[in-house]
Amino acid sequence: MLQDDTMTREQLKEVLEYRKLVLLYEAVDAEIDQLIMQHGGRSEDMPDADRDRYRDLARQRDDLQNDMRAMEQRLLDEE
Repeated sequence: MLQDDTMTREQLKEVLEYRKLVLLYEAVDAEIDQLIMQHGGRSEDMPDADRDRYRDLARQRDDLQNDMRAMEQRLLDEE
């Protein structure tokens, strides 16, 4: 079998999954920004419900970032 620079199906699947993680991360980050800006840029000024939402979103963003880093490492190791 001749090896070339084309991606295998598995590699393509991983790249598409990585892109999905990036888009989710960006969406959550934008929602956090919007929530903060609604309260003058300060999470300390948020009502309890919004602060709880902010914390949930921040945890989601952290989890997505960790997933992205792990996938980046896997993709780099495959090169």
